[in-house]
Amino acid sequence: MIWLINFAGLALIGLIVWWFWLYRPAALLANPLPTDSEKRTILVEGGVYLPARIQLPAGQPVTLQFLRKDPSPCAEMVLFDGLNLSQELPVNQVVDIVLPALAPGRYPFTCQMQMYRGELEVVAKEEKPAET
Repeated sequence: MIWLINFAGLALIGLIVWWFWLYRPAALLANPLPTDSEKRTILVEGGVYLPARIQLPAGQPVTLQFLRKDPSPCAEMVLFDGLNLSQELPVNQVVDIVLPALAPGRYPFTCQMQMYRGELEVVAKEEKPAET
């Protein structure tokens, strides 16, 4: 019986380590990069951000719209630590967050307890060769 309790405890520790440190958000949002006027909507529901990974163009400001459906206290804030940006998310209200022009790279965003996690992947636009 003791070995069963120890096994269950180790399995629970493994699950916690996976969820908080090893888990990566689902695949990138498949839609093309937004234009200057396009907004991206992120749904906060069921313990996750949907979509959890978003690809954005480098060098131009982008507006993200967060719609929080989850009444959990953990979901009431979104933090962009690398950008020193945070925003309160009221339930059932769309909140616009304007991001400045970003350099290419990955920018994680989380709730204040880091249970909800997402990532912005900022990519440089491919330059078209000049026609002669």
